Amino acid sequence: MNIIAANKASLEKVNAFLETTDQVDKNSLLEEGFVVEFEQEIRGCFVLSSINEGEYWLKQLYISKEAAASLPVLLETIVTMAKGLHAKKVYVHSHQPVVDILLDALQFHPQKEVVLPIKKPRAEGSWWAYEVS
Repeated sequence: MNIIAANKASLEKVNAFLETTDQVDKNSLLEEGFVVEFEQEIRGCFVLSSINEGEYWLKQLYISKEAAASLPVLLETIVTMAKGLHAKKVYVHSHQPVVDILLDALQFHPQKEVVLPIKKPRAEGSWWAYEVS
């Protein structure tokens, strides 16, 4: 697994990856996101967006079915990246029960209310927070 700033990755590879999903905002990805390569092919991406001093929002986390088994390692790597950015807290909005289980296992904590206003709110889903040490 190799993580590359999306704006430093091959635009040809990024475009090929984006053709495989309609769940990723290309502009946001290229502005502040990262792509995840497996065997020289982009199979995932995420945006770790600064929202307040010391607080980040992990948004647009996407990984292909072929690479889904690497999701726990990817989440741990993202937390490590947040530590490198001196983050105090990382928020995630999850809308998949399997991701909720994984976040719980990785010591993210469920939030009782909506943490951030999001443009396209989903009726379902949960907010989680990780206290970075």
